[in-house]
Amino acid sequence: MKSRTFKKTRIATSLSVVLSASTMMPVFAADEVAVDENIEVLQVTGIRGSLIKSMDLKRSSNGIVDAINAEDIGKFPDSNLAESLQRITGVSIDRQNGEGSRVSVRGFGADQNLVMLNNRQMPVTTGSRSFDFANIASEAISAVEVEKTSQAKNSTGGIGATINVLTHRPLSSPGLKATFGVKAVDDQSTDEGSVTPELSGLYSNTFADGKFGISISASYQERESGNQQAQVGTGWRSFPGIVDQDWGGDNAEWGGVPKDDNQINRPGEDDVYAVPQTTVYRFEEQQRTRTNGQLVLQYEPIDSLRATLDYTYMQNDVDTQSHDVSAWFNFVPTQESTWSDGPVSSPLVYSETYPDGGADLSMAAGDYGTRDESGSLGFNLEWDATDNLFLSLDYHTSEAERSPNSPNGSNSNLSTAAFIRTSAATDFTGDVPVLAVGGGNAVRPEDMRVTGSVFGNARNKSEVEQLQINGTYVFEEAGSIDFGIAATDVNNHSQSVNVQRNDWGGVGAEGDFDPSWFPAGSVQDKFDGSQGDFSDYEGSASIDPQDVIFLWDFEAVRARAAELYGSTAVGDCGNGFCPSTDYASDTDRFTQEESQSAYVQYNYEGEWGNMPFDVHFGVRYEKTDVESKSAVSSYDQATWIAETEIALESTTSDNRVFGTQTGSYDYFLPSFNFNIEVVEDVYLRAAYSETIGRPDYTSIQGGTSVGTLANRGGGSGESGNPSLLPLESTNYDFSGEWYYADASYVSVGYFRKDVTNFIDSNPVNSTIYEIPDPSNGVYVAEAIAAGNVTAIDQRQWIYDTYGATDPNVTLNPDNGNIEITGNPGDPSLNFVLTTPSNSSDSSVIDGWEFAVQHFFGESGFGMQANYTLVNAGDSYDNFNLNRPGDDPQNVLTNISDTANVVAIYENYGFSARLAWNWRDEFLNSTGDGTGANPSYTEEYSQVDFNIGYDIAAVEGLTVFFEGLNITEENTRTHGRSYTQVLNYTQTGARYSLGARYTF
Repeated sequence: MKSRTFKKTRIATSLSVVLSASTMMPVFAADEVAVDENIEVLQVTGIRGSLIKSMDLKRSSNGIVDAINAEDIGKFPDSNLAESLQRITGVSIDRQNGEGSRVSVRGFGADQNLVMLNNRQMPVTTGSRSFDFANIASEAISAVEVEKTSQAKNSTGGIGATINVLTHRPLSSPGLKATFGVKAVDDQSTDEGSVTPELSGLYSNTFADGKFGISISASYQERESGNQQAQVGTGWRSFPGIVDQDWGGDNAEWGGVPKDDNQINRPGEDDVYAVPQTTVYRFEEQQRTRTNGQLVLQYEPIDSLRATLDYTYMQNDVDTQSHDVSAWFNFVPTQESTWSDGPVSSPLVYSETYPDGGADLSMAAGDYGTRDESGSLGFNLEWDATDNLFLSLDYHTSEAERSPNSPNGSNSNLSTAAFIRTSAATDFTGDVPVLAVGGGNAVRPEDMRVTGSVFGNARNKSEVEQLQINGTYVFEEAGSIDFGIAATDVNNHSQSVNVQRNDWGGVGAEGDFDPSWFPAGSVQDKFDGSQGDFSDYEGSASIDPQDVIFLWDFEAVRARAAELYGSTAVGDCGNGFCPSTDYASDTDRFTQEESQSAYVQYNYEGEWGNMPFDVHFGVRYEKTDVESKSAVSSYDQATWIAETEIALESTTSDNRVFGTQTGSYDYFLPSFNFNIEVVEDVYLRAAYSETIGRPDYTSIQGGTSVGTLANRGGGSGESGNPSLLPLESTNYDFSGEWYYADASYVSVGYFRKDVTNFIDSNPVNSTIYEIPDPSNGVYVAEAIAAGNVTAIDQRQWIYDTYGATDPNVTLNPDNGNIEITGNPGDPSLNFVLTTPSNSSDSSVIDGWEFAVQHFFGESGFGMQANYTLVNAGDSYDNFNLNRPGDDPQNVLTNISDTANVVAIYENYGFSARLAWNWRDEFLNSTGDGTGANPSYTEEYSQVDFNIGYDIAAVEGLTVFFEGLNITEENTRTHGRSYTQVLNYTQTGARYSLGARYTF
């Protein structure tokens, strides 16, 4: 049998050897070694060298693979790995505070893509299976491989792709190598931050005639950033057009729109419509400190044996401060709104007036921090046992934890309010919703009173222990066999506890706080997006946009409030204005997932006529057992504490619900890959495989957890399901590739995935605790019959009528608010619970990938471009409200087309890259706290650049300038229609100036 040999340029072959991009074991390792000994090694680095190396890996792979490689030691194309990955066809990213965080591949979200570090499954701190790329620095990374087709020898879990992050190994790059980099970062999104430093370094050397190697890398980064948001933070409430506010009729619901002359173009009875719960302006400042380090020791006592011991450490501290101003719509009868046409109707302007005044204008603040910390200790042994048998053993134990890193907890929110609002109106016709508040711009610091607060602590810990034993046996004339076994144990422990004060009607009195603690800021000049001007409005509410916000001193107000006001909720500090570490009193969940696997794969190379080909087919067996233990709080009482707020309580000390749930599954997963060079440098590929995508860790947790604050529309919560089965996908892939020059190629590919066992998380209505609901009870019906139509009037009437006789109707002595507890006979409080389950439906996802890479001779100019078109079948029906009797909607999320264009220049010591990335609009979720409502992330594009220059006078010294999001694009999400905005977030550009010295 003749061994297959790919034709490579000397540059391409040298890069494969010197930089060791590929971790894929060749079919005929002995032959490859013999060839490699005669190669003239050329040291080639830079942009072009990196792209040649990636192209060479793509061409020589056993399936459809894309990769990104370091341009030089310590120099990855982007400072953030996710930002680099988005340049690959089919890959899109999610950003957090303007930085790449998670990746989706071919329409499958981050949880359905397996991310590995040096071929090892890593723990995560998010409760999901998605790896947060913001936690890892790029300086120690040598390559990232994205395998889009599956082989039996690949670990399972990635339906979209398997992403393998490879770090530097000293024996793969012998000799002394070192680099040191320094960078100054200016993030334009922050209003209060300054220029921040980044430092990185890597030292690698080999000793004893190349038998021993050591590599040490470290990086330190500070970043100060911010964002400005306009939100309908608690979502939109959707109704059939027939729903109104006539409580004497049959169609009234809380949030319904009256059928009166105050509604301009009111939705018809055959339409559907939605109303906003709030309008919020939120401003955040964030400080991040990221520290990474890795130590690698390698020993090769003989040519056939190599041992590697490595330890990787990552820490990411994030501190956040926030201020917001908001108006909560109470759904009073005095609504005056202008509506868009149906069938999905939305308010162009929504307004409410409060003739008696006294509604609240809320201004909240937060100050909190988290720490993500992970460590991984690994050992690898590679042994060429004979000329035909190659064995490897890999073991690692790793853990990751997210924990509170602030005296105020991992999340905190302290609210103040001025009870001066006479009206509230929002214009939704622009990109940015415009809130106008009657009396809002005349607010004074002396008007502000403390209302409710939440100080939360949450921690998530994940531990992974994994053992893999792999082997390859090469037959003399009949190909080779790969085989292996693996055992992986994953433990996830999540705990949370909240100290929540429900004084949303206010405590204390005006003037309790020093006015100097409440400096005023502005709102409207912070947003660049288009805004409406209320020209469509014909009502009586104020249309003066809210422009005053108090950026008040969180610590001063918190400390003074702790001195003045008592609380039944108590944290570690002895009052209600700090978090608690008594995790055993609230939600505590532990999940263990044990997986065992075995595989065998046959590989064969040959020639069909004059066409070299290779074929790989095998089967993998996977068995997984899940056990989840949980302790969650339960509730037996609901108290109506303010116009719209209902507090959940437990009247017994023994309110914990303990449970243990289990699940298990096993699969045989076949795979087949075929590659052929039909003419010189033209390759065709075909692949078939069956793969699984495991549920995220949050979904397989046991127990039901609900928020302790509900409203008149009910409460919300979530429940896990440890017996969930993974997604099952049958995959078909075809690809054609033409490598027509040393650094140039064009490719086109088609993929299809037939997916079953989809995990639905559509919200369902439940009266889980059977708690009487006082806001919709007998007393409310009597109050309405007596002519009281607003919540304020109803509560006052109930107190006046029953306060002296019913102990469940009281006046809170701390804040003077009326509190009404539900009585037997009241209807049960409804909860919208999100509970995952496997769907019996199946879906087909298919698409096309187009890519071209071209360099214009030796001019130094080049370009990359790619486009991915994805089709996911049925789209979401915005007219379907998912009410009882409606057809269920099992629609895929995170599916969208993507495109990239990159212009490149590299010559005479000068290098430059200008990149444009685009992602089309996509459905990101099908439910929120208000019910089964969709959320769409709108079309987004971003332009980045980097420029570098090698200083000729100092060999190895490069200076560079980088820019991200230089056109300062913003993100926006909306609901059933464009005007149902959910979030508009504005960040900014980020620029870096730095230098790197390599020797």
